[in-house]
Amino acid sequence: MVKVIASNIRKGQVIEHDDKHLYVVLKAETFRPGKGTPTTTIDMRRISDGVKTVITTKTSDGLERAFVEEVSHNYLYKDGADYIFINNETYEQISLTETMIGDGIIFLQENAECHILMFDGKPITISLPARVTMAIMATEPVVKGQTASSSYKPATVESGARVMVPPHIDVGTRIVINTEDSSYVERAKD
Repeated sequence: MVKVIASNIRKGQVIEHDDKHLYVVLKAETFRPGKGTPTTTIDMRRISDGVKTVITTKTSDGLERAFVEEVSHNYLYKDGADYIFINNETYEQISLTETMIGDGIIFLQENAECHILMFDGKPITISLPARVTMAIMATEPVVKGQTASSSYKPATVESGARVMVPPHIDVGTRIVINTEDSSYVERAKD
């Protein structure tokens, strides 16, 4: 285990908390008030059972960061409640549960290359690609006069995820989505 100061904790990292369980960081925000001590709020999910927890600590406090190995895998298919991945070098298959994958499950596509985080040779969670390309399946029609550059409309992509898109995007258009915050990036170039 490696000590890291709280302000350097980022999404996707695995830490060992005071209760000796491993947690994957879902979100980390640092707050620096004008007066007082700066704090870091960390949203995290316990790997063993999926329980979500939020802690607030001083930005200078040390946390134990677990050493995890990132192994590249491709997503194959869903088998009941399990999601099956294959290692392209060894052809070994691994199954992960929905709890292990987390909220990013809505962006999982067949044959997508992902990084599975391993601790002591066991899979604990997944790191999805930063961006995915998906087709728009449903969206609201453009409202006349809604042409301001900051206006967006809701759309549903092929995986069922809801994304806010610019008014000129219609059904069937392929778009690039940022998996970290489910935001629209650009129209796909393919």
